[in-house]
Formats: sequence, structure tokens, C-alpha cells
Amino acid sequence: MITYSTVKSTLIEKGTRILKVLQFGAKTADECAPFGDDSNPIANMTAIYAETSTVDEQVIIGYINTKQLAAPGEKRLYSLKNDKSISFYVWLRNNGILELGGDDHNLVRFEPLNQGIAAANGEINTELQKIQTAIIGLGGAYTAGHISTDIDAAKINEIKCL
Repeated sequence: MITYSTVKSTLIEKGTRILKVLQFGAKTADECAPFGDDSNPIANMTAIYAETSTVDEQVIIGYINTKQLAAPGEKRLYSLKNDKSISFYVWLRNNGILELGGDDHNLVRFEPLNQGIAAANGEINTELQKIQTAIIGLGGAYTAGHISTDIDAAKINEIKCL
């Protein structure tokens, strides 16, 4: 029989998440999830509780999702705060866009940005040399500085993109 239950608490025992649920009284059940999916429900979520063909082996096979926004063909992962509000999300849109927590700003590609900054530095340094030549030619004194911008510390090697 498959029934609705209310999640009360969770614990991990020998690498398996065990949920304590209210379902005609307090019961515990192992959580079943897709391979590689490790998520922990917050209290008072509605879980889908099922008995197995083995006596005294119950499982939670899923949860009632009340935060669904994905359109056909999309995938959305999110975390919740204890008050059930969205904490953070990753949204694979069906238009080829990936949203990481929002859509207000854009990520940048490090190498093209670094090349652009290096080119701008070169142009600035060339202009500084022209300024130095002009000032000295007019009888003044000026030593051009050298502009160099290092953004290497901003590079994230663990996140890759197109």
C-alpha cells in the first residue's frame, strides 16, 4: 500500500537516510532516490510512504513537490530553508540557458575576459608612452607607468562552461 506521510525527522544510519514519519502513527522508513541524488527533506514535507514485499521494510519513494516551476523539457534543482522558501536553485532551461540562483547577471568566460583586459592594458600602456613623449617634447618631465591587471585569482577551475 502506498500512502501519504508527514516527515518528522531524518537521520543517516550506515550510509542510508532513515526518515521518521507520521503515517497512522510514527513509523520509520528508508529513503529511496535516483542514483547520485542525496537530498534531505525538511520537516513537515509530505512524503510518499510504501510498504515492500518484505515484512517490516518500508520505503519513502518521493515527496509532494510544491515548488514546481519547470516547463516541459526542463530540469530544476533547489534547496529549501526551514520555512520552505527557496534557498538556492540550478535551472536547466529548455532554451539552452542555465540559471544559477537567478537570472539578473551573467557569468563570463575567463580566457576571453583575460585576453580583453590584457589587450586594454597594452593600449593604455601605448598611450602612456605617447603622453610621456609629448610631455618630454614640451620640456616637461613625466615617466610613464606600466598598467598590468591580474585576474588569475578570480579563475574558478572547478566550474567549466562553453
